[in-house]
Amino acid sequence: MDGLDHPVGIQTYQLVRDKLKLLYPAVIHHTPSTAEYAMNVAIVNAVNKQLRDQGYPKNPMTDVTAYYELKNNQRGVLSLTLWNYAFSGGAHGLTIQNALTFNTETGKAYALKDLFKPGSDYVGKLSEIILAEIKLRDIPLLVDFKEIRPDQDFYIADKSLVIYFQVYELAAYVYGFLYFPISVYAIQDIIAEDGPLGKMFS
Repeated sequence: MDGLDHPVGIQTYQLVRDKLKLLYPAVIHHTPSTAEYAMNVAIVNAVNKQLRDQGYPKNPMTDVTAYYELKNNQRGVLSLTLWNYAFSGGAHGLTIQNALTFNTETGKAYALKDLFKPGSDYVGKLSEIILAEIKLRDIPLLVDFKEIRPDQDFYIADKSLVIYFQVYELAAYVYGFLYFPISVYAIQDIIAEDGPLGKMFS
């Protein structure tokens, strides 16, 4: 196995304050150190943005629990999701989930467009697959879904690209997050070979 297949070291940090319980990941003992630094800065910025978006600490009523899930840590690609649940009173709280996918050699964070060949209609192709899946699963939508956003939320899990939608983005609260796993083989013709999905074929 080549060096690319080595997973990066991840350490979990915990921060507990009044009305806050936070678990977040950090990349450790990684070379190059510039890549480690870039990934950790991006993670901390994303965690802080979630806290602000959920009204913490501005709203004294807001109680927050935050954690993360590791989705892919192989072949030079680190993909993880950050979860943030906030309760400020009322019937139920709200959870937001943001994903980060990195090139572990450079520390670069990928946007959805970076996964595909330049100029390819990835929005159209992915939207078509998702529309068919919505019909198949008979999900009642709150909105008339036509296509994903060019920067739609995603993560990578082994040989799948998982496109997902926030709570309320497409359907009622009871449906929670809607996930659409798409096999890399279904979109092979538009995948950028040097991108993170391209690496999953090797």
